[in-house]
Formats: sequence, C-alpha cells, structure tokens
Amino acid sequence: MAAPIDRMGLLFLTLLPVLFTIADAVDRSNFKTCDQSAFCKRQRDVKPGQSPYRALLETMQLSDSRLTLQLINDNNKVRLLLELYRLKGNMTRVKINELKPLKPRYEVPDVLIKDPPTEPLSVLDQNENGIVFSLGVDDQRVIINARPFRLDIVEGTKVLLSLNSRGLLVFEHLRLRKDTISHKITSTVGSMWDTIKSVFSSSSETDTEESKDAVGESVAEKGEAGEEVQEEEDHPGMWEETFKSHTDTKPNGASSISLDFSFPGVGHVYGIPEHADSLKLKSTEGGDPYRLYNLDVFQYELYNPMALYGAVPVLLSHSAERTMGIFWLNAAETWVDISSSTVTQGDSEVPETGVRWISESGIIDVFIMLGPRPTDVFSQYASLTGTQSLPPLAALAYHQCRWNYNDQEDVKAVDGGFDEHDIPYDFIWLDIEHTDGKRYFTWEPNKFAQPRQMLQNLKDKRRKMVTIVDPHIKVDSGYKIHNEIRSKDFYIKNKDGGDYEGWCWPGNAGYPDFTNPEMRAWWASMFAYDQYEGSMDNLYTWNDMNEPSVFNGPEVTMHKDALHGSWEHRDVHNLYGFYVQMATAEGQIQRSGGVERPFVLTRAFFAGSQRYGAVWTGDNAAEWGHLKMSIPMCLSLGLVGISFCGADVGGFFKSPSEELLVRWYQTGAYQPFFRAHAHLDTPRREPWLFGPDNTALIREAVRQRYALLPYWYQLFYNAHRTGQPVMRPLWVEYPEDAATFAVEDEFLLGKDLLVHPVTDERSQGVTAYLPGDGELWYDVHTHKKHQGNLNLYIPVTMSSIPVFQRGGSVISRKDRVRRSSSCMEDDPYTLYVAVNAQGTAEGELYIDDGHTFNFEKQKQFIHRRLTFAEGTLTSSKLSPDSQFTTVSWVEKVVFMGVTKPNAATLTTDNGTESPLEFEFDAGAELLTLRKPGVNAGTDWTIQLR
Repeated sequence: MAAPIDRMGLLFLTLLPVLFTIADAVDRSNFKTCDQSAFCKRQRDVKPGQSPYRALLETMQLSDSRLTLQLINDNNKVRLLLELYRLKGNMTRVKINELKPLKPRYEVPDVLIKDPPTEPLSVLDQNENGIVFSLGVDDQRVIINARPFRLDIVEGTKVLLSLNSRGLLVFEHLRLRKDTISHKITSTVGSMWDTIKSVFSSSSETDTEESKDAVGESVAEKGEAGEEVQEEEDHPGMWEETFKSHTDTKPNGASSISLDFSFPGVGHVYGIPEHADSLKLKSTEGGDPYRLYNLDVFQYELYNPMALYGAVPVLLSHSAERTMGIFWLNAAETWVDISSSTVTQGDSEVPETGVRWISESGIIDVFIMLGPRPTDVFSQYASLTGTQSLPPLAALAYHQCRWNYNDQEDVKAVDGGFDEHDIPYDFIWLDIEHTDGKRYFTWEPNKFAQPRQMLQNLKDKRRKMVTIVDPHIKVDSGYKIHNEIRSKDFYIKNKDGGDYEGWCWPGNAGYPDFTNPEMRAWWASMFAYDQYEGSMDNLYTWNDMNEPSVFNGPEVTMHKDALHGSWEHRDVHNLYGFYVQMATAEGQIQRSGGVERPFVLTRAFFAGSQRYGAVWTGDNAAEWGHLKMSIPMCLSLGLVGISFCGADVGGFFKSPSEELLVRWYQTGAYQPFFRAHAHLDTPRREPWLFGPDNTALIREAVRQRYALLPYWYQLFYNAHRTGQPVMRPLWVEYPEDAATFAVEDEFLLGKDLLVHPVTDERSQGVTAYLPGDGELWYDVHTHKKHQGNLNLYIPVTMSSIPVFQRGGSVISRKDRVRRSSSCMEDDPYTLYVAVNAQGTAEGELYIDDGHTFNFEKQKQFIHRRLTFAEGTLTSSKLSPDSQFTTVSWVEKVVFMGVTKPNAATLTTDNGTESPLEFEFDAGAELLTLRKPGVNAGTDWTIQLR
C-alpha cells in the first residue's frame, strides 16, 4: 500500500498549484445549478396548480396533542401519513412521511435539544370538505381542506400562512427499480392480483385494499371509478446521475420532497443562511433557488444564491403586523424558491410571499413558529435547537491569524509586535502548516519542536492559541490517529463497503463518520492533554474543511452514495460539520473534567450549531464588496440563532489596500467574532506593517472593542439565556417601521448600540438611519444628541466609526485597555447613561469568572440591573439566588442628555452616603462623575440633586 499512497501524494502535490490558481475566483462550473441537479429540476418542473393530494378525512385519529391523517396522491395512489402537533410556545409541527415506505426514510436526530412539549388539540368543526382545529391562542385555528389537500393557519378572519396552497406538495415515494428482479416479481404478482380480482369481484372493498397493501403500492392499481392508474414513468436522474466525471449511483432511487408555503400580507422574508447575498431574500423567479448544501467554495461570488459552507433551513417572514418563522428540519441538499405576488384582502391589494422547500431525501418535518413578535420567534426557535453557547470572555476579544505563522520564533515575534505597538490581542492562530505533514493533533517537529513552551510563553502574558484540526485524516500506517480510526472501523464507507477516501490537504485522506456517537466520543477523547501531545489549557480549536471538503469529489465534497452505517451521505450531508464541532467542543470540555467552557470555530454548520461555538463567513476576498457583505451575512446568521459570527478581517484572498484594511478593522471591531486572517500567498499584514498612521487607526479600533467587552459579554449572556441575537437588523427592535425592513449597511448590537461602518472606498460621509419616532441617539464619540426617525448624514474621516447609543440605555465599559482581556479582569467599570426624552435609562451588567461553567452549575455570577429615573441611578440584583464576588469597582459614571445638578450623592448598600465630584459640559449636556469607588457587584444608588 505504501507505494501507491506515495504516488498519490506526489500527484496531489503537483495539483496544489492548480488548486491555488482556481482560488483566484470561484469556478462556477464546479457547482451545480438547479437544472444540473436532477431532483431540483424534476421538482421545479412541477408548476403551481391543482394538487393531486387529497386528505382522507375518515382516517383521522386525534389524541390529546397529536393528529394523524392519511393523504393520498390520486395520480399514483401512494398514501402519505400527515402528523400535526400543537407545541408549547405558539408553534405548530407538521410531519409528512410515506405511510408504508419500502424502507425507513431519514429523520434528523440530535438537532432538537429535546422532544418539543405539546399542548392539546381540539376539533372545532368537521364535514366532508375539511376539519377545523383550535390552537388555543388568540382565536388561532388550523383548517385542513380535503380536496385538494391544503392546510391554513388563521387568526380570527386572517390567514397567517398556508401549506400547499399552490399545489406544490410532491413526495417521491421509494420504489423498486423496473429493471430489477424484485420489481419483476412484484409486477408479476400485481398482474396475478388483477386476474384474481376479476374472478372474485364480490370481495369487500376493505379486503381489496388490505390485500393490495400486501403486494406493495408500486404495482398498477385501480382508481376509485375503476380506471387503471399507470405506473409513473422514470425520469432522467432518478436512478443514476452524472455531474462532470462523477456518477451518483442512487441505489434507492428518487426520494425528493417538496412543499410550498404562502404568507399573505408579507413582503419581506429573511434567513436560510449561508449565502453571500442581501439580508432580505429576493424572488428566485427566473433564476436559481437559494441552495442549502455545505460546500467548500473558494472566493465566493457576491449576490448569488449558490450554496456556501453552512446551511440553516430556517426562514423568517416579517411585516409590520407580525413576524413568523419556518424551520425545515432536513439535512439533505435543499433548494428554496422565493416568489412575490399580491393578493386581495378586503378592498385592497397586499403583498404575498411564497416559499417552496425542495429536499433530495428524508421526510417533511417542519416547525411553524407563529411569533407574533421577532423576539417571540427567536425564543421559539431557541426552545427547539438551543441557544448560543456562552463563550469564554477572551473569545470575544481580538484574534490574530494567517495561513501560516512559520514557526515558534515567528509566533514569538508576532506576539511581541503587539506589545511593542500597544495593540491588545488574546488569541494567535496556527493553520495547517503547524502540523507534521497535515497530520492533525501533531506538531511540525522542526518548526514547532517545543509547543508547550510556546503555549506557556503565551499563558504568561494571559494569552491563548488556536490550532486547526480538520476532519480529513491522512491515510498513513505510521499515523496513530488514522490507525485507531481504521482499527475501530470509524471511517465513512464508500458505496461498495470499503473505507471512503478522497483528496484533501494531506493528500489521500479518510473521513471519520461523525454521525456515529462512538466515533464522536473517541474524537473527543483525543483532546485530552495526554493524547494531544504538547497541548495545554490555553489551546483551543478550529474545525475547517468540514463540509466535508473532498478536492477530487463531486462539487469538491463527498459522494452522495457514501455510507454512514445504513444511511447514505445524501441524507446527512449538511449535518457533518455540526457533528464535527459537537465532538470537538465535547473534547475540550472533557479535558478539563467538565469545568472549562470550550472555544471551537467551525466553517460548516447546521441548525443547532450555535450550541457548540463560533462560525465565520469563509474564504472571502480583500474587496470592498466583501467587506459590505460581511454585515448581511452575519445578520442572517444571527436571525437563525448563530450569534457568534464574523468575517476574515482584511479578506482571506488577495491583498487589501491600506484604506480597506483600516475600514475592515473598524467594522470587525463591532462584529461578534473579531479575527484577522489571510491566505498563504498574501503579503504579511500584521497591524503595524502599514505605517504609523494606519497602525494608530487600527489600534484605536481594537481598543474600542476591548473597552466594550463588558457589553459584548452581557449580550452573549442574554443570547445564551434567551436566544435573542447579539447582532441584529434594525427591524428586530423596530418591527413596525417599514424603513428598517431592508437596511443592511448598519445594525444594532443588542438594542442599545447602532453601528454604521464605513464600507465604501474614499468615503467622505455616510447616511445613517436612526430609527424610532421619539427616540434619542447619542454619538458615542462626541456625545452629540440626535432625534430618531431620521436619516442623518455623517461626514467621516479615516478615524470615523459611526456608533450611536440609544437614549434610555446604560452601557458598561472598561476604559483601561490592557494587552489582553484577561489582564483587564479586575479593572474598574465606567457606566455610560444615555437618557431618553423622558429622562430615564436602564441597562444591565453581567460578571462571572469568564471561562468556567460555574455560572450554570453553581450560579456563580453577578447580574445587575442599572436604572436611572427621577435623577437617581440604582444598581440592584437581577438574580437573587446567584453568588459571585468581584474586586472590580465603578470608576466613573457618564450621563448624556442631562442638566447640571447642584450635587451628586452616593449611597452604598450599608446606607453610607458620600458626596461625589463631577464635571458638567453644558454644550454637550454631559455630566461626568469621577470615582464613585463602589464595588460593581453590590447595591448602591447615585442621586443627582
């Protein structure tokens, strides 16, 4: 085996320059369009119209919380089973599967955090045309129409949404291939059955149906009126499909599914990441649908619905009246069509948005989240798939990365460069070249000969490191990881039952089957300190290439007929990266005995990935368009639960101009995951390499990030607790303001900071929309006050980062910035109180140890409410049963939008009163109280008289 492997490795090395040449721009011919995807084309060839599906009302069975009902396709007589559940929290679940499939169809495990709790269903009305059920909330009902099958959810007299209203329910049933022995036997039995029926025509209809089931539903049958229904014709691509040089054998044949949803009164829909496209989803009529199929796409195109690295099949609809969501729980390749039209409601025409989901295999399992507010939809989705994990506080700071830092001396020099230039950072990253020949869990023996010493040097400065651990494993009999996976039979299999192998960075590689819980447990054990040699507790992990990427595979990924146990890869594809990150995060937790929180960055993701760490937007380019696109891409991810998102600062491919690099740092400093990264072939771009002026600008952007870490941490705690996104579109907080619905060049952090980065070259000014009639917004740099419901033109220079604090808020900062976030742990806080038109404000402060699970397991945290009303600022406990202490104190309080007081008095928790010194700027309406000196974790009040 050694010689063939060596030859494969040499061939791979010769191909590397070709791969990098391709990386200059995406080669779209490597990736399918809908017309090149047989199941997508078949489904799209079905046009809106009369549905062949009919609800058999006599088959209805209703338990306390579950309705079952059979559907029949009048064209082929195949029966489906509809299940309907009313879920707690104003949600409805609809499942559709074959009534009697030839073999089980895949149902997605592990994504839901539990079986969703149900509530009772009750029948309100029933006749031969349909059934009406109560959902028990605000006169909400489900109406099932029998012929054709259609399901409407209504509230009062208003239809909220409809299923199959355009007749696009299509469920390709599993069948025997016509040229197989099994099919010929079944067909013969079917012909014999026709003869028997003609002789024994007096047999009961019930007996006929039961016997017919016994010979299978793929045989020719008689319709209700006695007409013969012919077997369906096979179409190209149903049993075998070729794309470029790759053939998909499809041993189970065609098995795709489709269902349409209509939203009357809705003109805006969002979500279904990941796509490099606008925040608001566009109509796909006349073009390709949005594709959800995790793929390794080099330097992706902008404003394109093609698939990228991750797939979250969640869509939100929004209007001024209501927000709703659809969660399509299916892990196979999926396409989503969006259509726009108008419908008549009363005397007026209103918009209507149609959404059609098309998946290659599996079942229809859809959760309908009925809102009605955006915050309700976020909570509903979080109750299904979980919330964003609370990361270590340091992970919210700045990360320095490139492909690759050359050796330990290079790491030391870069680390020292940050100190020399007074720029804080917390993590330095090592890409694939740090390993011994792309063997993960190893170190290059000459360049990284003493990894523990390197890590200890970083730890001495309270800094950390991330190394890459990809899920393709070098096929090498001298490599421990490979040998153990092979000996335990944990590799994915090819269609013939052998270990699946493909090309990736190491050359010939095997791919562990992360859908196997035993494989995941073994993988997690490899992060133990005695297994991952050279690792320490300040080493964290980056999972890249986990779509999975297979350089010589179809569409640069795995063959769909590869096998994960009894399931084909086509069934589980979009789950692969989800499972890789899950196992890696579990490994980091286990290595500390369950004490420490993990930090894992993943490129591929699915619904539920928020539970395991961070994502980034992949291989972007050093172009202004990619900087702009980082905003809607991360906003879309936040809408579907994944708050910990960022883009490679500076762009991965190509080299940014000095202006672009500065503007990207200024933007990235206000996005959740803040990491600079660059391609192997680009010039070095550490922040101090572009002259002292640009170094100063970058330093200031990074320092603004560090000063705001208390606010970032509080936002992530609330995201973890409630499911609300950290980085939000404006319409989330201003859902009735139509002017916000398509805004994607600015965003909110929580509800209290509005950011409008400068993303245009040579910009002299930006126009920011400040939402909210009656709101006040304060420029965080100048403290100047502005009215809401206003388009504000802001002249900008290279130092400008337009950021505004909402009137009515209190934001905590740490203005003493040090070399890393850990060095700031005990530093004092400054509170920024921005009053609203009513002269009030409120905010929160969250503190814990920053890195363990003690906040959950032992309630060791501080969570305080800060309120200002009638001239009094009060700090009170939000969580009475929590216990934690801090040495941090309140160093300063800055009030914006107030008048000058005669005196300021501090009252501590023991009743002691003391006067406070203050300064007042009448022109800016700015009051600064210095050194209250009170502990940040205690009760206190400050009164302005």
